[in-house]
Amino acid sequence: MASITIRNLDDQIKEQLRIAAAHNGHSMEEEARLILGRALATIDRAGGLGSRIRDRFRVCGGVELDLPERHEKASAVDFSE
Repeated sequence: MASITIRNLDDQIKEQLRIAAAHNGHSMEEEARLILGRALATIDRAGGLGSRIRDRFRVCGGVELDLPERHEKASAVDFSE
């Protein structure tokens, strides 16, 4: 397992962490691990960039595009010229 050092942590945040840890019966270190784990778990569920862009602009409405039917299989672009 890896370890990190957090420098310049605000005294108030450290105190809140100490209180939360005591309230939950954990060490400050364990409480910090749990908080980081929960915070990062929500990022994974947010989806990829395209999904996040779609979600952000969903409230603006959408556009229906008439896409032509594809008759040939897509091929790679040739940049040799």
